[in-house]
Amino acid sequence: MDNRFDIVVIGSGLGGLLSSAILSKNGYNVLLLEKNAQVGGCLQSYYRDGAMFETGVHYIGGLDSGQTLHRIFSYVGLLPALKLSRLDIDGFDIIRFGNNKNKFAYAQTYEGFIDTLSGAFPKERAGIEGFCDYMKGICRRFPLYNLESGNFLDKLEMLEINARETINSFVSDPILQNVFAANNLLYAGVGEKTPFYIHALIFNSYIESAWRCVEGGKQIATLLSDIIKANGGTIITSAEVSRIVAYNGQVTNVETTDKREFEGKFFISDLHPSNTIAMTQTDVFRKAYINRITELENSIGAFILNVAFKKESFPYLNHNVYYYSDPSKVWQGTNYQLKNWPENYALFVGSGKDGYSQSASIMSYMQFSELEPWVNSHNTVSSPGSRGDDYEEFKENKAQLLFELVERTNPGFRSSVKAYHTLTPLSFRDYTGTPSGSLYGVLRDCNEPLKTFIPARTKIPNLLLTGQNLNVHGILGVTVSSLVTCGELIGIDSLLEKIRKH
Repeated sequence: MDNRFDIVVIGSGLGGLLSSAILSKNGYNVLLLEKNAQVGGCLQSYYRDGAMFETGVHYIGGLDSGQTLHRIFSYVGLLPALKLSRLDIDGFDIIRFGNNKNKFAYAQTYEGFIDTLSGAFPKERAGIEGFCDYMKGICRRFPLYNLESGNFLDKLEMLEINARETINSFVSDPILQNVFAANNLLYAGVGEKTPFYIHALIFNSYIESAWRCVEGGKQIATLLSDIIKANGGTIITSAEVSRIVAYNGQVTNVETTDKREFEGKFFISDLHPSNTIAMTQTDVFRKAYINRITELENSIGAFILNVAFKKESFPYLNHNVYYYSDPSKVWQGTNYQLKNWPENYALFVGSGKDGYSQSASIMSYMQFSELEPWVNSHNTVSSPGSRGDDYEEFKENKAQLLFELVERTNPGFRSSVKAYHTLTPLSFRDYTGTPSGSLYGVLRDCNEPLKTFIPARTKIPNLLLTGQNLNVHGILGVTVSSLVTCGELIGIDSLLEKIRKH
């Protein structure tokens, strides 16, 4: 095999896969390198105990005909092959608080969203309408999310708007304020820091339309892999890049842990920026830049309890559930005290069969400091290792605590479970390489927006970045980031014009 390529892409998360698919579609000879045995990163699904489990993609927004993600996926070739099921129009997310038996629903379409919440909070209809109008207005000011060219940094003040303060300014009912913010587990919201644009861009896409991948997020990775290969691209798995080699201010090649070398004209890293910098051998990066990137705060990780249900024991839920023991702590979930854990959870069921769920994933925040005793361990399928019996005991204790909370709010849940297993931030760190097993990478801060802004271009002209750390995480956010990266090479205006035809 010729080891010289037009583009060498490091990492096969969604950003790496989409960038490879788009560039190969536009005539570039692309090589995609992945350290694990399978491509996909958090797109991966897997089977255990007779059920399928998602690694990270539980539902997707903005995929209805004419919407942003639908157009991009159609252009790349993911649609119509991608098998999707629409979540409940009248309530794709259900919000619950403490012992309050009321359930608050997020409905799809803005008309449905407003009407549903106005039914629960009739005195707040004007505020709900104002909140929705403001959220849509913020989204319009991000050109690429509307497939238009432009630079949102021209409107810096937008990035400085605090999410919690903005939400609370539209409605006075404290319960409704918390309902508006209750899905912040999707971005690990921090009351003092999270910008409103993060809340708006993510929330808006789901209100537009919310979908579940029928056969798991893995099908996105599989389809994109097939597209890349059909376009003439090359994918090599079990190829962990250890060095990015630069000479005279340009990257010349990458080297893997098993000493293979691959040359390219351009290089794209789908890794966390701090990891990219650490493996790049060059004096182009100034110390101040290196320190800024490596010292960035990352979002918290999660403890995940994956359960397989007994046959026909747990009814299929065509929605997701967000629960908080104390509604006043919606914005404080990441700063929990150990004695009170868990105080919240998100519940996502797998695809249903004959009206019943086969599996579910339950997620609650976990601080990396809890895992300090095992921080030097490593365990993946391709590089197995043991963390010891004390780690297994730690996970079992956490699982039982989370089971107790879910059972308290869903009586009979535990009796429906036939088997379960758990994941911690260590799992995500080892498989995806994200520092401290962070859920969403760099934590955006409205107080210092430019500090957490990472452009696609680096100081090395032929080294670019892509993935969740560029703009916004999540399927839509990473997809848009891949457009930014590819636009640096093929021209963003030309690329957007092609996409808008779909």
